[in-house]
Amino acid sequence: MDRYPPIADHGLVGDLQTCALVSSEGVVDWFASPRFDAPSVFAALLDHDGGGYFRIAPEHPDLICKQLYYPGTAVLVTRFMSPDGVGEVVDFMPPDQSRTRTDRHRLIRLVRAVRGTVEFTLECRPRFDYGRAEHRLDLAEDGARFHAPMADAYLQATFPLEADGRDVRGTVRLDAGQSAGAVFTACDPGGAPPEPLTLDAVHAQEDEVTRFWHTWLRQSRYRGRWPELVHRSVITLKLLTYAPTGALVAAATMGLPEQVGGERNWDYRFTWIRDGSLSVRALLDLGFVEEATAFVHWLVERLREREGKEDEPLQTMYRIDGSPDLPEENLEHFEGYRGSAPVRIGNGAADQLQLDIYGEAVYALSQGREIESQSSYEGWRTFSRTLDWLADHWDRPDEGIWETRGGRQDFTYSRVMCWAAFDHGLALAEHWRRPADLDKWRAARDAVFEQVMDRGWSEKERAFIQHYGSDVLDASLLLMPRVGFLGSRDPLWLSTLDAMDRKLVSDSLVYRYDPAASPDGLRGSEGTFSLCTFLYVDALARAGRLEQAQYTFEKMQTYANHVGLFSEEIGPSGEQLGNFPQAFTHLALIMAASTLDDALDAEHGR
Repeated sequence: MDRYPPIADHGLVGDLQTCALVSSEGVVDWFASPRFDAPSVFAALLDHDGGGYFRIAPEHPDLICKQLYYPGTAVLVTRFMSPDGVGEVVDFMPPDQSRTRTDRHRLIRLVRAVRGTVEFTLECRPRFDYGRAEHRLDLAEDGARFHAPMADAYLQATFPLEADGRDVRGTVRLDAGQSAGAVFTACDPGGAPPEPLTLDAVHAQEDEVTRFWHTWLRQSRYRGRWPELVHRSVITLKLLTYAPTGALVAAATMGLPEQVGGERNWDYRFTWIRDGSLSVRALLDLGFVEEATAFVHWLVERLREREGKEDEPLQTMYRIDGSPDLPEENLEHFEGYRGSAPVRIGNGAADQLQLDIYGEAVYALSQGREIESQSSYEGWRTFSRTLDWLADHWDRPDEGIWETRGGRQDFTYSRVMCWAAFDHGLALAEHWRRPADLDKWRAARDAVFEQVMDRGWSEKERAFIQHYGSDVLDASLLLMPRVGFLGSRDPLWLSTLDAMDRKLVSDSLVYRYDPAASPDGLRGSEGTFSLCTFLYVDALARAGRLEQAQYTFEKMQTYANHVGLFSEEIGPSGEQLGNFPQAFTHLALIMAASTLDDALDAEHGR
């Protein structure tokens, strides 16, 4: 067992309220309960010795491990090949789409031999509350119960289990065609034990979960060139959405490093206004109106909560239930992934000023007739007051999209998105024929535009730059043509795109910016940003550079992991870095594929 497998060496399973990562060695080394942003139960990915894990795998020394999903589902199959035979562990969690939080979450592991004879070993070592809480083990004939102060968990199996200190072990030997099952159920303290486990029940659950995902995916109206890649991405977005509120978490994990051994290790299990808002268009493009609408409702609720207050109408991020409290602290007892410390929970960037979020929020609210929550009178009043506030407050330095900790700047991207907020707001007012201070919004929009053109351009680089007074390039500006600030073939934009080609692109991969040229208040470096690479594809396609766009898109696919998932960044040797999988990357993939498909169809006269 690898103490710290590569970040990309995992598949994702989930029940739409929380999720788990399973390595290709059959190890569940990340799982939090009862929801995405709850304390971990298994976190060996952040501390092998103290984080806890749940392993089912053969012990054979000459083992070859492979992973795949059942097509069109979130049912993960881990295959083990040895001279004695071929075995599989099938992992899944029964989805719960209810609008109420569920306190009982089941990770089901179907074990089977498909050729020869395979002996599997089970090790279950939960470590509650990020490994800070002790637990007690009660072992009985019908399974094991783990008691901790803040949670209980049950482990059931269709084969014998035995105590291993406060943990549990078991073995099962299967011939070809035979199967067994194990179910880990996390619940609140004192939760009632689950129903007795039978193998028939495990198989029935497998069939039910498979049907759920097939039925859900049939809504997709994507008919482009990359269906498997796009559908894996939209399934991943669904897995990262908290069903009770419709909030999309930025990633499944916390604390995974942007540079191994470095300090850029953040908690991404929260909902960023930016990420969630941009997901709305991607979901609508594929036909998933319910998911897009749910997030917009969540967003409108955040705006209503801050009405009448003197501070900003929106915070940069929230917990998935809408709570604004995300205090950041370090887990000093965790060594971090391959020694990457500190391991942080919470996120201090929640208190930053990031003015671009208003552009993304308005962009989400203006996405077509499918989204009508803001068309009610009360919804419109909330919306218009937000833009009135922005008209009075847009011209301020902020921390920017990348949440730098090196001080506030006049970030060009923040100004561009403020322009987008006013521009889309004006269009929305006309569409819904609602009252608004249109002169004020129009004046603010035009003032932002003129300021960006006067101060956001570098004659030296012949490009729009990261912040006023600098010559640093920034890949966030790849969104300028998508939001309509400049035409996709405007000479100024094409010059900016050429400058990015020279300064930010490496083997088709795109850096956010150069930290050496623009200090961000943090030590170390980072890899290329996968989100930015897909935004680059989008921008190339819009600029008519279709051969380059398609080659970049195809090349980027070679950096996906074995089951089509992307983390936040790609390192120098092609390894995936940062939290995994990252929703922003997958929604940008969907956007890029849709734009490129449309451009290629237009070129070929379809």
